Amino acid sequence: MSTLWQNISSKMLRSGSKLYLLIGINVIVYLAINIPAVVEWLFTGSMDVITYYSNEYLALPAYLPKLLVRFWTPLTYMFMHAGIFHILFNMLWLYWIGQIFEEFSGYKRTVGLYLMGGFAGALFYILSYNFFPVFASALPLSTAVGASASVMAVIVATATLLPDYTIPLFIIGPVKLKWIAIAYVVFDFISIAGPNSGGEIAHLGGALIGFVYIKRLQKGHDWISSITNLFKAGPRLSNLKVVARNTAKKGPSRPRQEDVDRILDKISTNGYESLNKEEKEILFRASKNES
Repeated sequence: MSTLWQNISSKMLRSGSKLYLLIGINVIVYLAINIPAVVEWLFTGSMDVITYYSNEYLALPAYLPKLLVRFWTPLTYMFMHAGIFHILFNMLWLYWIGQIFEEFSGYKRTVGLYLMGGFAGALFYILSYNFFPVFASALPLSTAVGASASVMAVIVATATLLPDYTIPLFIIGPVKLKWIAIAYVVFDFISIAGPNSGGEIAHLGGALIGFVYIKRLQKGHDWISSITNLFKAGPRLSNLKVVARNTAKKGPSRPRQEDVDRILDKISTNGYESLNKEEKEILFRASKNES
């Protein structure tokens, strides 16, 4: 058991990829709520207490007076799920598409995009339920849970960055990312009139922020890096120059991480074909070192 936990924690915290961290948090939150709920059911025949308190303090309310005293819920709701299939499909899509996103944009943007998508979904949901008359009767009791808005941000961002990237889908076969994203957005919009109106509206908010973020990134404006830089303290490594020689070492040296990040930024902005021969060589050596 200790070895299993070590493998899981290593994937979450030391693998480099932030997908495992996000998926791990979602799974831990789901188990922390639902395992006690099952125990409650075994003893009482209901899950009323666990369900009530988890929804009361972690789910996102649309009713503004309640939101004011549950101000943390725009963050917590995006790590909660309403059932096993809800979390399963969200995490599968996050893993599949998130890998492509990280491959072409680097690891440093994944968490930021996930959070931006969740916050945008929360904003769309709250504004819609307080603006459109059709939701007036449901407003006082309506809540939202799920990572779907965050996952939609990742899907649409990846499709905007790599519209012609093709992935195989079961039964359907190879499909370009742009068609997957468009199909999801259209389906979510049509489904607003269905039983999960709040969820579908939140999905659209996540999709919009994913699209806008990549378009701004391609013009040289990286919101995530800008926010991250505000919290960095101390001298930046890029201002320091260290020159060292080791004539005894054979073979190509390991590329500097800042060079790899710069190249990944260039790919995300202008595409792989914009790289020159030297940059492609650096990226190739980096991938060999990772292997």
